Amino acid sequence: MTLTTSYWPADTSEPVLEATVGEILRDAAATVPDRIALVAGGPGPAPRRRWTYAEMLAQSEAVAHALLARFQPGERVAVWAPNLPEWVLLEFGAALAGVVLVTVNPAYRAKELAYVLRQSRASGIFLVDEFRGNPMAASLAEVHADLPDLGHVVRFAEWDDFMDGGAAGDLPMVRPEDPAQIQYTSGTTGFPKGALLHHRGIVNNARLTALRFEVGDGDVWLNPMPLFHTGGCVLAALGTVWGRATHIPLLAFDPGLVLELIETERIDLMGGVPTMLIAMMEHPDFATRDLSSLRAVLSGGSTVPAELVRRIEAGVGVRFGIVFGQTEASPVITQTCLDDTPEDKAETIGRPQPQQDVKIVDPESGQTVPVDAIGEICARGYNVMLGYFDMPEATAETVDADGWLHTGDLATMDERGYCRIVGRLKDMIIRGGENIYPREVEELLFTHPAVADVAVLGIPDPLMGEEVACVVRLAPGHDHVTAIDLRSFVRERLAPQKAPRRWAFVDEFPQTPSGKIQKFVLRDRFVAGDL
Repeated sequence: MTLTTSYWPADTSEPVLEATVGEILRDAAATVPDRIALVAGGPGPAPRRRWTYAEMLAQSEAVAHALLARFQPGERVAVWAPNLPEWVLLEFGAALAGVVLVTVNPAYRAKELAYVLRQSRASGIFLVDEFRGNPMAASLAEVHADLPDLGHVVRFAEWDDFMDGGAAGDLPMVRPEDPAQIQYTSGTTGFPKGALLHHRGIVNNARLTALRFEVGDGDVWLNPMPLFHTGGCVLAALGTVWGRATHIPLLAFDPGLVLELIETERIDLMGGVPTMLIAMMEHPDFATRDLSSLRAVLSGGSTVPAELVRRIEAGVGVRFGIVFGQTEASPVITQTCLDDTPEDKAETIGRPQPQQDVKIVDPESGQTVPVDAIGEICARGYNVMLGYFDMPEATAETVDADGWLHTGDLATMDERGYCRIVGRLKDMIIRGGENIYPREVEELLFTHPAVADVAVLGIPDPLMGEEVACVVRLAPGHDHVTAIDLRSFVRERLAPQKAPRRWAFVDEFPQTPSGKIQKFVLRDRFVAGDL
């Protein structure tokens, strides 16, 4: 097919299957009950915990019964923890129980946690006491009194007690169109919005991604992506089930541990954002570990530099795949094939996945642009979210009346359907695969008495893809306040990755005639070294 406009009609060669998260696990357990399904990806040398598909199904059904002793189908239950295997069991158990899982970043501080739990009206939360210095149990205790909907708190340290309290009876009927998860993301407002994802969307998106990634029967997939992201709990956790493969969620990313697992567990496939892959190749163990089993690597979450693609394929001897999408799309919209040319893998985000219409439109007129012209990339298909939870106006701004999801990303599409990302309509910063929203940081800094005006923006960074930068105009009488003071102020109140690393102070901002700060001018001045 040769395109003349930037519109890709849905490829219907692969069907959309009417399935739920629980059903695909039951199917896998019926076909390969004794195959290892899940391995705890923590540091050695103790034997790692393992579950066969039969054991994983039995445990997930037990989780479902334990949930139903506390919650009704349709209620929302949050999970606030790193990549524990119990996180995965809770994901499948919630799906079998018809409970909607609310995924929460374990780096969140008390204020961020309270917002997510309040906005989702979560009835319960599963959490660890602490992770990487974040006092999570203490943070929850700090805000719990202001969360009237939060009836149940389950610590993963008390998992066995939770499992002992299961309800008797049959599990409920769950339909493909039912909500499965709420994942929090943000737009230009900076206020997190909960993307409500349905079973049909996430199970089929995982299946189609796994097909193009060539996940094979019995493969072993190492997953360093956090489970609170769709990259972890959809593409890896569900994609492995479709492939009858083994899923090893990494407790927390450590390049040395990744290299050890590749060697000892004979990893076939792995995902990871560019910063993870760079850290692996720069680790001293990279040259000495046996990485011969590793066949392919899937990356996304930020723009993947062309030179990094070439380095990975040449240095590791693997084939490289790239996905592009967003949470609201369950998540993948376009994807490269493993046998694409080096140029396409290095310079594009591939072609649309099956069963999705994709087009590039003029942001002003909404008209589809000619091939190779820049516009906003939009997608429509089975995978588009149900909407933002309890935010109908925000939903209408993102998904139009014809069902098109407006991504806010600027892209081009060539005559073959291959797309290239060239920028973003939104101000969102992608730092090492983590989405950071400037407005959230700006609004916090505006509460500091020394800050008269502020602009937070992303600037290019060779390691992280983008780094968070902040330009401040100090209020009169506060000239003594330093970047260290302001960074500490942010670090105490938001997740560490949101705290700007680069700071500059100005007497006035470049502005549009209507008085808006021209962030692109500030970005150019940062890059040029003028700030």
